[in-house]
Amino acid sequence: MDASPLAVVAPLLEARKNLPGGLLPLLHDIQDALGYVPPAAVPLIATALNLSRAEVHGVVSYYHHFRQVPAGRHVLRICRAEACQAVGADGLIAQAQAALGCGWHATTADGAVTLEPVFCLGQCAVGPNLLVDEDELHARVTPAAFDRLLEGLREPS
Repeated sequence: MDASPLAVVAPLLEARKNLPGGLLPLLHDIQDALGYVPPAAVPLIATALNLSRAEVHGVVSYYHHFRQVPAGRHVLRICRAEACQAVGADGLIAQAQAALGCGWHATTADGAVTLEPVFCLGQCAVGPNLLVDEDELHARVTPAAFDRLLEGLREPS
């Protein structure tokens, strides 16, 4: 781990080390600050919270929300809930995985897009839906609309 992630993690550890049940809030803090939980931070977290490395690693690896490597430039979340499935989400997922060349929780070889499932974006009447990054919702996503969207995501920023 280089100095910059460690410099970010250290004050977060200090702020949460005496909080009962502080592991999940701390992991969220680190993920929010860095976009991932660096594996080299696991022993630091374990020591600060008086936990074993296995306990910390177990939580980080169990919850898909936590990344152990940085995400791509864009995070693409496709709804997997029943309403979206009923209107073609499974086909959209297959198209996305084929076009991106990666599965769930993985990043394209060019580092442009990380693909993640999400279970309901709250737009059930206008599915299938997907979310780009944290703020760009797309509804009624057709194969052609997906291809256009992907072109934009793959452009260098």
